[in-house]
Order: sequence, then C-alpha cells, then structure tokens
Amino acid sequence: MTNNKNVLNWVDEMVALCKPDKVVWIDGSEEQLKALREEACSTGEMLKLNEEKLPGCLLHRTAVNDVARVEGRTYICTRNKEDAGPINNWEDPKVMYERLTKMYDGVMKGRTMYVIPYCMGPIGSKLSKVGVELTDSIYVVLNMDIMTRMGVDAFKQLGDTSNDFVRGLHSKADIDEEKRYIVHFPEDNTIWSINSGYGGNVLLGKKCFALRIASYQGKNEGWMAEHMLILGIENPQGEVKYIAAAFPSACGKTNLAMLIPPEVYKNKGYKVWTVGDDIAWMRIGDDGRLWAINPEAGFFGVAPGTNAHSNFNALESTKKNTIFTNVVHNLDDNTVWWEGLDKNPPKNALNWKGEKWDCTDGSKGAHPNSRFTAPAKNCPCVSPKFDDPTGVPISAIIFGGRRAKTAPLVYQSRSWQHGVFVGSIMASETTAAATGAVGVVRRDPMAMRPFCGYHMGDYFGHWLEMGKRLGDKAPKIFNVNWFRTDDEGHFIWPGFGDNMRVLMWILDRCEGKADAVETPIGFEPKAEDINIEGLGDISVETVKGLLDVDKNLWKEEADGIEEFYKTFGDRLPKELHDELDTLKANLK
Repeated sequence: MTNNKNVLNWVDEMVALCKPDKVVWIDGSEEQLKALREEACSTGEMLKLNEEKLPGCLLHRTAVNDVARVEGRTYICTRNKEDAGPINNWEDPKVMYERLTKMYDGVMKGRTMYVIPYCMGPIGSKLSKVGVELTDSIYVVLNMDIMTRMGVDAFKQLGDTSNDFVRGLHSKADIDEEKRYIVHFPEDNTIWSINSGYGGNVLLGKKCFALRIASYQGKNEGWMAEHMLILGIENPQGEVKYIAAAFPSACGKTNLAMLIPPEVYKNKGYKVWTVGDDIAWMRIGDDGRLWAINPEAGFFGVAPGTNAHSNFNALESTKKNTIFTNVVHNLDDNTVWWEGLDKNPPKNALNWKGEKWDCTDGSKGAHPNSRFTAPAKNCPCVSPKFDDPTGVPISAIIFGGRRAKTAPLVYQSRSWQHGVFVGSIMASETTAAATGAVGVVRRDPMAMRPFCGYHMGDYFGHWLEMGKRLGDKAPKIFNVNWFRTDDEGHFIWPGFGDNMRVLMWILDRCEGKADAVETPIGFEPKAEDINIEGLGDISVETVKGLLDVDKNLWKEEADGIEEFYKTFGDRLPKELHDELDTLKANLK
C-alpha cells in the first residue's frame, strides 16, 4: 500500500514489539470494511441493528470500567518537564517509553494488528495531516473509517518520502484501568494508548492527534489547532460568513454547530451550514486572512439529551451507517434508545451493560457518556465546503461558558490581544450533573484545558503571535453566555436556534454594520440591536438585563483570574497581565 520507508520501518518495529498473529493493512475499501463488520458481529463485539429503520448501523458496548476519557491517565511527555506545563500530567519520555514497552511486549499475541493510514482534513489540502494508527480493535477501525479519511488515499497524501506522520499505537490489552495509559510524545509525533477500548482514548486521530499533538505542531509551524466548531451563515443574497467557536463541554457546542434558524430568519431565506462540530485547524491564507478546516470526517457525539427538539440535525445524522456505543438496545424492533431521546422508553430492552432493563426502576438505561459515531455527510446542514481543500475564511471567533450571573449575553473584545485575554479567562460553573459542589467556577481557557499539548502560557503566547501576523485581517473576538439565570435559577435566554439572533449582531459588528456600547469588559450591543421579533416573552428590557455588567461580580472575577494566572508562572505573557490590570482599572 505504500513505499514510504519511514512508515514501513516503524510498522516493522511495532510488529516486532507487539507480536500479533496477523497484520492487516486497511485500504478503506467497502469490501474490506464489510468483512470486518461481519467478523465483529460474528464474535459479538458489535450487534447489527434493524436494517430497515437504521441501515448500516451497529451497536457496541465497552467494558464497564472503560466509558470515558481519563484525564488522570493522560500524559504529555516532553523531554523538559516545564514544556508540558502545569495543567498536564508529565513523565520523562525515557521512563514512560520503558514502562510502556514492557506492557506492549507480546500484547497482540493471538490477535490481529490493523494498520490504519488516515488523513485529518480533506485529501489534497495543504492544511491536512496524516497519521497511521496500529490497533488490535475492529471497533477502532470501523470508527476511524467514519471519523477520518481512512485508507489508501491517506498514503497518497503522505507521499513516498515524507516523515511527517503521527505514529499511533493502540492495544486493548486487558482493559485494565490500573494500567491504562494515553500518552503523547509531542516531540516524536507519537501517541501510545493501552488498556482502553473507549473512543476518546483509542480513536487516536481525535483529541490525541487533532488537538494535543496538532496544537504542538501548530505552535512550531505557525498555525492553530483549536477545540472549536465551525459554522457558516448564508444570507438571502447567497453570501456566507464563517464563525469558529469554543465552548467547554455541556455548553451547547454541537447544538450551535448544527443550529436551525428561527422562523424570523428562515422565512427571509437565511441558512446555516455546519463545517465542523468539534475541532478547527486554522492557518493564515495567501490573502492574509485566517482559514479553517474541520480535520474530522464524522461526529463523535454524546447521545443522551440528543433529540428532535434539542438537535434535529445531529439526530438525523445518526439514521444510517452509525456506530452507537453504550446506549439502550430495544429488543422489540432491534433499534436503540437513550435518555432524552423521547418519552417512550422501550419495555423490552437491555441497558448499556447488556443487562435486562426495566425503564420503571429509576436506573439509567444508557450511560451518561454514551456516544454515536456518525458520518458528517449524513447531516442535513453539512456545508458544501466540507471537503473543500482550501477551507473557509473565519470572520469571527467566539468564546463561551456557562455563567449564571457574571458574563453578559454577548460582548466583543477591544482588540485581538484583549480577545486572547477573554479566551484565557473562559470559565463555566459546575452544574448538578457533575459530582461535587454546584456553581464552582472551573477555568477552561479556549476550552483547551484538557487538550493543549504543551505549556498553556506558551499557548497564549502563540495566540498573541498569530494576532500580530494577521494584523487588521484578524477575525473579531467575542464572548457569549446563553446561560444567565433569574433568581429562581431558570434560564432567561431561550437558547438553541434563537442563539442565531446574537450571531447576527456579531456578524454585523464584523462588517461595521452595527453599533456598540463600551463597558468595563468590552463592547456590547445596544439592547434594541438584538432582534427579538417572535420571542413573545423576551422584551428589550429583558435583553438589557442579559447585557448587564455587575461590577462587584466582575471584581470577584478579576481576583479569580489573578489566582488562575499564578498557575502559569513567568510563562504567562506580559500582555495578559496588562489586560487584567486594565480590567481592574475599568471596574473602579
């Protein structure tokens, strides 16, 4: 499949280490994939679902001890400890290689090693990159087929001489959580994962490559790998403007990426296009603007709560050729179900563990982190530019979190530097869904806290550097908060599709068509400039309340930011200290 000696030599080394009975090179052909699906169903690793209702769909269950990403077992191994930064787990690469090499020695005896070449981003794009993952899991092969451009074309993208590919080694081993490791060696372009079978730990193209390794590559090569959705808004004249947006989990990222315009815009002919729901790779184009691609080819979405109301387009994406993991199996019609899908839980069903499940006993049928892996091309609003090798030009960058009182509905940064400050202080308050106290502020800069592959102080510095290179062609930076609550704790803003009303003001600001009011934290809309037509219970007065900046709360916020900044020591750029000083002065 390839004559690339760098690939062939590395695969030979890993085969000698893992000692599989058989090595299968994945070419991406439907014939080969069909045989693998049949093999997985014959061993019980996968279950084939109702071919009429869910054509091409499969159900998979992970081990009970292996249901989510494990931050505590995820490492960034740089030669210099300081380069990994204070937020990442670090180990000396020599020590970690030695420890893991013993664990991989002979780990695939009696098993097949699959060699998966894959491309992150459209084939033929200068923005795309190649990886090769070696795995003993058919589940990984079938998911990587959905999530990446997998197969022989990836080797064509790499070429016969390049050494610029990410080396990924994965083995399920014994699914032993005490010996589970997801380890990144950024300086070696290498990822090793062992003792897990769960998607986020084993689909090495996803967070491991597309964010942790790629963020490090981006810093060194002058581009950006960000935990961001990309969406396009098309006006009635057919012009499309693109937005990239970062949100921590449970803040409506996928819903925004697949937004359905409210009637007031739909009736005028506005459309929304999804380029990506999770990750954006962005480079400065020949025209000096920032251009973005979605490196992925599918959606790895959380199932519970996804329904026709919350995210119609995501649900539609799952109707064919999708892999469902850890959801309820409805035995009556061989389909799937999860909490929040509808109000009709199946009577005759198995829960996510494969046990007989009674929907009336109060137990959850689907795991709270159960997933669907769905091809992006299934999405009704997938962008016509989805496979465009040049990507799309970004007009605005949005940061957001879940704040009950502090952050207003929307505000704009005064400059790129101030925008980096706004991204660096991103935070969400814990909800009842998380364990521990409710309302605790968790800082998650640019939503990259779990995914930055190097020191976050240097990461902020890289953002500042990109801004200098972009100059006056830099996207404008905004912050949004859909989660302001009243005194009873109810959300004030309707959210979902109505968030487009805020996006329209943002785009108007980018084009110099909307006014703004200066506040201590940045520029805000005039309340009457947010379109509330058709929102019966939201008045201009309500919007004024949503835009209110409480100076006392922001003084507390400034203290919290100062404490957080201490984490990064002298690697925090001086510019961010300056922005914090400006905020404090503005609040006096």
